[in-house]
Amino acid sequence: MASLLGRFCRKLVVPGSAHGSRMISTTACDSEAVKSLNLYSAINQALHIALETDPRSYVFGEDVGFGGVFRCTTGLAERFGKNRVFNTPLCEQGIVGFGIGLAAMGNRAVVEIQFADYIYPAFDQIVNEAAKFRYRSGNQFNCGGLTIRAPYGAVGHGGHYHSQSPEAFFCHVPGIKVVIPRSPREAKGLLLSSIRDPNPVVFFEPKWLYRQAVEEVPEHDYMIPLSQAEVIREGNDITLVGWGAQLTVMEQACLDAEKVLDFIFQLKDNWFKVSNMGLELIMQEGISCELIDLKTLLPWDKETVEASVKKTGRLLISHEAPVTGGFGAEISATILERCFLKLEAPVSRVCGLDTPFPLVFEPFYMPTKNKASSSSSLSSPLKKKRHYLIMGLHVWCRYWMQSSPLLITSHSICFFR
Repeated sequence: MASLLGRFCRKLVVPGSAHGSRMISTTACDSEAVKSLNLYSAINQALHIALETDPRSYVFGEDVGFGGVFRCTTGLAERFGKNRVFNTPLCEQGIVGFGIGLAAMGNRAVVEIQFADYIYPAFDQIVNEAAKFRYRSGNQFNCGGLTIRAPYGAVGHGGHYHSQSPEAFFCHVPGIKVVIPRSPREAKGLLLSSIRDPNPVVFFEPKWLYRQAVEEVPEHDYMIPLSQAEVIREGNDITLVGWGAQLTVMEQACLDAEKVLDFIFQLKDNWFKVSNMGLELIMQEGISCELIDLKTLLPWDKETVEASVKKTGRLLISHEAPVTGGFGAEISATILERCFLKLEAPVSRVCGLDTPFPLVFEPFYMPTKNKASSSSSLSSPLKKKRHYLIMGLHVWCRYWMQSSPLLITSHSICFFR
C-alpha cells in the first residue's frame, strides 16, 4: 500500500508570507527533510506544526489529552500544555459549540470527534451555527477558524457504530468545506490548509489507512490547496472518481483493467504454406483508466472531472457510503448536465449498500475492486474493443478463405472462440 499511495502527491503549497503561499513540486521536496510516516503520524505532525506556528490555536476533544483512541494527538499536551490541548466531556454538541465560540473570538479551534459516527449530536451546531455564522451577520462575524476532525469509514471490524461515511450529509450545507485525504502526505498538507482556511472545515480521516498507509512525508510546513482535484493516473477510455481510502481500491481496479491480454495463435506452415516459423498474431487488449482524487468534496472541482469525462466519454464514481443520496449522485448529475453529448455510456456508481453498516457481512457491503471492475462503465470499453477485433478477424478470415484452397479446420475454428 505504501508504494501504491506514494505516487499520488503532485503539488504542495508551503507558506510564503503572512499574505500568501507559494507552490512547489514534489521533486522540489526531494532535497528537503522527509520521513516515512503512516497517516496518523502525519496528522500528528500537522497538529504539532499548527500549534507551534499559531499561539492562538487549540486542540480538544474526547481523550485527546493522552493521545486519542487512534493516537493522533500523542505528545501534544506535554509539549504545548493542557491549556491548549485538553479533554472534553462526552458531548459532541458541546464540543463543537465550544469550538464555534472559540473560533468566533479569532482563535483556531481544532475539534476532534472521536468517530464520524458520533458527529450527529453536533449536526445542529455545524449546520445551523458554524455554516451560517458569517452569512447571518453580513460578514461582521465568522467562525472560520473552526476545523472538525473525524475518523470515518470502514476499519474491518467496526460495525454499524464505528464505520459510517457521513460526508454526504455535510456536502448539502453551504458555508462549510468538506475535505478527505487519501494518504499521509496529502493528510498533512490538507489538514494544515483546512486549519488555516478562513472557513469552517469538516475534515474526515480514513481510519482504515491510519497505520496501513505509509509514505515519505516532508517534515517542513507545507499546505495543499483545497478544492483542487488531482489526476493521479491518466487514461483515455474511462474516468474514475473517488476520495479517501477508496482511492486505493480504485487504483487496484485500474491496474486490473489495464492488464494486457495476449492471445497468441500459431498458424502452422502446413495450413497457410508460410515460413517454417509460422505466423503469430498477437492481440493486445486493455482499458486505459484515468483516476481522479477529489480531495475536497465541498466545494468540489467540477472543471477537472468535466475535462476528463469529455476526453474519455465514461465515468465511474465510487465511495463507501450508501449509494442512495451519496455524494456520487451529485457528481453524476453535474457531469450529465455538463457532458451529456460526450458520454458514451451511462454514469456508473460503485458504492456501499443501502443498509446499516454490517458486522460479519462487511466484505459484502464494501465497494471492492471486483465490483468496480465488473461495473457496466468499466466493462463497456472492453466490449467495444472486442467488437472491433471480431469485425477485423471476420474480414481477415474471408480474405484468407478466398485466397487459400484449404478448408477451415477444427484448429482454425478455435481461433474464433
